[in-house]
Amino acid sequence: MTVGNKKKNILIVHNYYQIPGGEDTVVANEKKMLEKQGHKVILYSRNNAELKQMSKLQKIFLPITTVFNPRTYRDVKKLIREENIEVVHIHNTLNLVSPAVYYAARRMKVPVIQTIHNFRLLCPGATFYRDGHICEDCVEHGLKCAVKHSCYRGSKIQTLACVLSTVFHQMIGIYGKINYICLTDFNKKKLLELKQIKPERVFIKPNFVESKNEYVPEKDRKNQFVFVGRLDKLKGIDFLFEAWKVMGEEAPKLIVCGTGPMKEWCEIFIRENFVNIEMYGFVPNDEALKIIANSRALVLPTQCYEGFPMSIVEAFSVGTPVICSDLGNAGSVVEEGVTGYKFMANSVDGIICAVEKCHGLCSQTKIVYQENYSAEKNYELISSIYKVI
Repeated sequence: MTVGNKKKNILIVHNYYQIPGGEDTVVANEKKMLEKQGHKVILYSRNNAELKQMSKLQKIFLPITTVFNPRTYRDVKKLIREENIEVVHIHNTLNLVSPAVYYAARRMKVPVIQTIHNFRLLCPGATFYRDGHICEDCVEHGLKCAVKHSCYRGSKIQTLACVLSTVFHQMIGIYGKINYICLTDFNKKKLLELKQIKPERVFIKPNFVESKNEYVPEKDRKNQFVFVGRLDKLKGIDFLFEAWKVMGEEAPKLIVCGTGPMKEWCEIFIRENFVNIEMYGFVPNDEALKIIANSRALVLPTQCYEGFPMSIVEAFSVGTPVICSDLGNAGSVVEEGVTGYKFMANSVDGIICAVEKCHGLCSQTKIVYQENYSAEKNYELISSIYKVI
């Protein structure tokens, strides 16, 4: 990471989606962390909101620039040269950055590493989830399956653009020439299903959050659990509500922070079943963290593999254990009986069992956060990765 006392100059590359998400938080956190440690950090970014201002001609060429954007190629080469960049760290390239950034960095002989936030290299929909169930058809039968089912944004044309980009760059072999950071071991195993990627080029480094000193001793916490996220079948909100219905009058309070397509369904469910659930709607992050810190556990009944739920690490940072479905990345982050409890994704009884036995884990959850998900630990990990790529 250093040559003598000199800290390396880092170029972070990120394409923001139109709807802000967890990836954006990770980019901001890592940039701040590296700068705090004395690194010069340059951010090269594009935002898919630009798509709304594009001319008809630009939109016609979008499938081509999604595969390779000449502007990115020029911009990144210029930045590397002018800012003496020594590492290019990529987070997202879809749509406007494009994989052109890989070729620009390699042309300038600068090492490239990409953080894998989702499963898009194997699944154009990025989630391995379709029509209410886990789907790995593209891994088993080829990416044509994604086009058939319009897996990216419900559009065959946009899905085809994603597929053509992935196939084109696979054929050239660029994915085997760059390095990767996976957020979990589960993430790494999935990525290595893309055969041209070599295990020695793949590193594991989880996301992190800064501790805000919101820790509340377990004895001082309220008898409540909290869900923070999108109100969507993908997040398992229907299973969670059904579990609270089954628990009836014995159920602790469930606080629900968030909004989404099932908001009306949730409100009707509460009215019709008289369950001990309170809907808070959208809650700013700092306020949500205070609620989490005063709760017995965060509940995450996700029905998909997830990327790396930041809510889990945020809960850990205030010593709050997590109850989650035993699926993918979420299931691999939570350690049974140490930082929370897991259940089969579609099991209402499993949720109830986990809720009933979830106590006595707060202090050790806080320790696990400090040892694995703090900014200090994360800098140690990213430093060791930058040194060997």
